[in-house]
Amino acid sequence: MYRLWLIFAQTATVLLAIFFVVSTLRPDVLSLRPRGEIVTVREAAPVVDDNRPDSYSKAAEIAMPAVVNIFTSKEVNEPAHPFMDDPAFRRFFGEQFESKPRRRSSLGSGVIVSANGYILTNHHVVEAADEVEVALVDGRKAKASLIGSDPETDLAVLKVNLQDLPAITLGLSDQVKVGDVVLAVGNPFGVGQSVTMGIVSALSRSKVGINTFEDFIQTDAAVNPGNSGGALTDTSGNLIGINTAIYSRSGGSLGIGFAIPVHSAKQIMEQIIQSGSVVRGWLGVSMQDLTEDLAESFGMDHLNGSLIASVLRDGPADKAGIKPGDIIIAVEGKTVKSTSELLKAVAALPPGNTVDVTIIRGKQEKSIPVNVGVRPRQK
Repeated sequence: MYRLWLIFAQTATVLLAIFFVVSTLRPDVLSLRPRGEIVTVREAAPVVDDNRPDSYSKAAEIAMPAVVNIFTSKEVNEPAHPFMDDPAFRRFFGEQFESKPRRRSSLGSGVIVSANGYILTNHHVVEAADEVEVALVDGRKAKASLIGSDPETDLAVLKVNLQDLPAITLGLSDQVKVGDVVLAVGNPFGVGQSVTMGIVSALSRSKVGINTFEDFIQTDAAVNPGNSGGALTDTSGNLIGINTAIYSRSGGSLGIGFAIPVHSAKQIMEQIIQSGSVVRGWLGVSMQDLTEDLAESFGMDHLNGSLIASVLRDGPADKAGIKPGDIIIAVEGKTVKSTSELLKAVAALPPGNTVDVTIIRGKQEKSIPVNVGVRPRQK
């Protein structure tokens, strides 16, 4: 029995030695895969035509260089500790808990609209900022000066002194249709420049409650914090809107974003560049939309017009004889269907001009000449 065990041990030792030598010198001999086997894979052919119908890379390539990141900061005085209001606490701990100036930073986006260095962005992006810095895609950075802003449309104009700026081409936002594909370019959450795609889901959105004057393009392209002031472009890379706000319950995109049409933004920008602010017409009244009950009480069979709720004393409307309870249905012969339409129509009137305002008073229609005033600047 001992002899048999010795022979088995010697045989196993020799076999293990042979296995070790072969695995070291010729591992391919022990491979279970047949020698010389070739693994084949399928690869896509190189793209020759850049105009692919399923890609918007060309539009992004055109628009992205003109969209800048905007960094703002302002100095604020914050109490270092809430107990600093207590004189005894302040006397005991001394100056180490005194209120000290601190800098707060925020970021947004902007669009270069002129090779001269003019940049369009949102008023709320640069509001109350002490310093504004812009960063271009090519890595350049520069301090920007605020030319002016308009809180009522949430637009602002900046200017930088840089050479060879890649200005974007302004598109035809008044020809945009629901269902058109659009791209949103900006700097969401500070992660860096990003492009998202969606469609135009609605036009002429008003009564959103964001600005005084609203005429938004609504889109489902993802727009998030940091995108404010960025570009909304068509599929050719032309600017059609300035991304302004989103409807959100969480702070992130829910598929409802709002952009200011570029044809409106261009008019505001030109006024700001020329005079530093926007001058609008003003009647000195507060207005409200007609409801079915109000229209019935005034004996009207339609809801067109705007009800005058109050009249500012010694304002243009008061001097002209317009009274609370009057219903304005037209300005210079042009029918107004709602308060927002009336607000925009009056704002477009040159201050100092006399215009005919058509009202309904006591179920009778009459025309009243009004000398248009200057709309006070809103805070």
